[in-house]
Amino acid sequence: MGYELTRRGFLAGAATAGVTVLGMPWSNVVQAADGRIVVRVEEDLKNLDPANRTGTIEVNVILAVNQGLVKFKPGSTEWENDAAEEIKQVNDTLIEFKLKEGLKFTGGYGDLTAEDVKFSFERFKPAADGTKVDYADDWAALDSVEVTGPLTGRIHLKHPSPAVWLIALADGSGAIISKKAFEALGDKFKTTPIGSGPYMLKEWVPRDHFTLVANPNYLGDKPTFTEIVGKPISDDKTAQIALQAGEIDFGRIDPAVATDIASTSGIKVEKISAIDYVWIGPNIEKKPFDDVRVRQAVRLALDVPAIIAAAYNGSVEPAYALEAPGILGFWADAPKYARDVEAAKKLLDEAGQGSGFSTRLTVLNKAVSQATAAVVQANLAEIGIDVQIDALDPGAYWAYGENDTSKDLELVLVEYHGKFDPGFQTQWFTSDQIGTWNWQRWSNKDFDELHKKGGVESDPKKREQIYIDAQKLMDESAAFWWITHNAYTYAFKDTLQPGILPNGSQMQYAAFKQQA
Repeated sequence: MGYELTRRGFLAGAATAGVTVLGMPWSNVVQAADGRIVVRVEEDLKNLDPANRTGTIEVNVILAVNQGLVKFKPGSTEWENDAAEEIKQVNDTLIEFKLKEGLKFTGGYGDLTAEDVKFSFERFKPAADGTKVDYADDWAALDSVEVTGPLTGRIHLKHPSPAVWLIALADGSGAIISKKAFEALGDKFKTTPIGSGPYMLKEWVPRDHFTLVANPNYLGDKPTFTEIVGKPISDDKTAQIALQAGEIDFGRIDPAVATDIASTSGIKVEKISAIDYVWIGPNIEKKPFDDVRVRQAVRLALDVPAIIAAAYNGSVEPAYALEAPGILGFWADAPKYARDVEAAKKLLDEAGQGSGFSTRLTVLNKAVSQATAAVVQANLAEIGIDVQIDALDPGAYWAYGENDTSKDLELVLVEYHGKFDPGFQTQWFTSDQIGTWNWQRWSNKDFDELHKKGGVESDPKKREQIYIDAQKLMDESAAFWWITHNAYTYAFKDTLQPGILPNGSQMQYAAFKQQA
């Protein structure tokens, strides 16, 4: 999911399907005034439909506009009631809920009812023809939602699902939408969010800004800021200048300039370790990467410490497997492959590739990705592999996640955002993700089975071992050359207390506070 370069494909027409209620150019959106803050986002919104969102940029807006039955506590992985007055897990496969009275959708779409909950969650189930929404796997365990009254219902699961609270109910896939609004708006729904949460989307000017305003009818605690303006700024240097000039109040920055920005009067800097997974991978259906010896050779030729020094200014720790520290299933004993050029050359010789070959490395057109690619290019040149770098803008890059386009990739640098349950991370590497987000086109039946098994196992120790075993299979394949789990460096006005979840990438706009 990446900065916020998401892993979801670019939606045709999103750049021109702007939502503007009171359209105004960015030049008129001046620095934050009382009751308003301006925040940097790393790319524009694309789709605000919770089931087909494109990543964390959208989730941040969706969860500001929509309520779920529950929500994450500010800055925490623990959850608390949101639209639910009461909610409880009756047994491994049954959750009962009762909604708060008086919750209303914006736009005149009426009361929030149990029918809306049913509609919102059951949309994630595969259709009769087998088609699925983008985030269908978040609700893979869902059997049905039974409406037992206007404000009450039961969520029936097909099997136990320990992850359902973290990656579905409390997150973007748990957002409750208006059935009436969805049916009335049609395709416009993805650009016209209707919710009952603390904010409303006042306007969205594509490639320029979006504006959230406080919902006067929200029944919960009123947010501190009556208006939040999101400004897409893809370039870190531009964001730095805007912060120091007081034109924006909050944003992610290049860690290399953190010290300089922190020395600016009135600005604070905070670093948050992340749970992302950044790696380089080959398309194993493409020769010569179909040979495990070639994949092993490249893994030995890569200088990950040099990549971290050049691309991240040494500000992140290296990764050795899929799951990050702190996540259930973190593989503390994962192999650490030191660079060994001679061993890499020997493996290429054994694979009949001793004379070398050419390949194409696809990356996002951003500074960190291109710096990474430059080191990779130099590393692989030492073992006779000529790497051509293909740097793409986000739209073209993430389009590889649609229509089986990934079959044309050779090597690719990827950055996905993590969630708090290990199954969210493993789901993108299963066989049924080939053609969408399994860009390595790696298929392992044992891995698929472990992913399914981990999703239903309730014993934490057993689950931990399941996900470690799954990562061992990834390691044996040599198809995933891990770089880092990332870290986020944010700068903001010292009068601001931002709301950020522990994964480092998700904002809780309603939790942003004014410091005394």
